[in-house]
Amino acid sequence: MKITLFIPTLNEISGAKSVIPRIKKEWVDEIIVVDGNSTDGTIEYFESQGYTVLQQKEPGTINAWWQGFDAATGDVIIPFSPDGSSIPEDIPKVVDKMREGYDMVIASRYKDNAQSYDDNWFTGLGNKIFTEMINILFQANYTDTLGMYRGFKKELLNTLGFNNKRELLFEILLSIRCAKLKLKIAEIPSSEPKRIGPGGSRAHPGVFYKIKSGFYMLYLIIREFFLWGR
Repeated sequence: MKITLFIPTLNEISGAKSVIPRIKKEWVDEIIVVDGNSTDGTIEYFESQGYTVLQQKEPGTINAWWQGFDAATGDVIIPFSPDGSSIPEDIPKVVDKMREGYDMVIASRYKDNAQSYDDNWFTGLGNKIFTEMINILFQANYTDTLGMYRGFKKELLNTLGFNNKRELLFEILLSIRCAKLKLKIAEIPSSEPKRIGPGGSRAHPGVFYKIKSGFYMLYLIIREFFLWGR
C-alpha cells in the first residue's frame, strides 16, 4: 500500500517553518505540495527542504485539492494542513490504521481526550450538530465529520462518484458517502492546535460566511440522504 501525503499551501510560511521539520519523509511514500500562488516565501521554503511544489492551475481551495488528488500516485491519500492545525506526529497513526484495511481513517478532533483548540463556540457547535445529523441519517458513529485531516483510499474518488465532479465541502461528503455504503471506517484521536499565521483568518471568516456555509452543509446532507446512491 503506497501512501501519499498531500499538502495544499497558500502563504503558510509561519506554520510551515514550525510544522514541516517535524514530518519524517519515511512515514509516507510520496509528498505532494500544491501552492496557490504564495507570496510570502512558502514556495521557496518548501523547495529548500527538498519538496517539489506544484503551482496551482485553477483558483479555489477545491481545485487545489483535486490537482493534488490527480497528481497522487498512492493507494491512500492523507490531506495535511501546514498551518499548525494538523499534528505531524499523528501521520504514522493514520497510516498504520489504513494498513489494517480501513477505507477511511479520520484524525478526529473530538474523539476520546482530543479537542480542538482552534474552535470557537460557533464552529464547535456546528460540527457537533452536523456530525450528529450524519450519524442519525446514515447510521454512522462519527465524532468528527468536517475535519480535513484523514486518510482515505484513492479509489474512493471514483467509487463514491467524485471523479467528474469537484464538490465543495469534500470532507463532509466523503464522510456521508462512506457511511452510506457501510465502508470500513475508523477514527483516531488527534487534537487540533491553533492555526499559525494568516491561516487562522481563512479558517474563521465572518459570521455571514459561516451561516452561509452552515446552510450549504444542511443542503448537502439532505441532498445526499434523498438522492445520492439511490
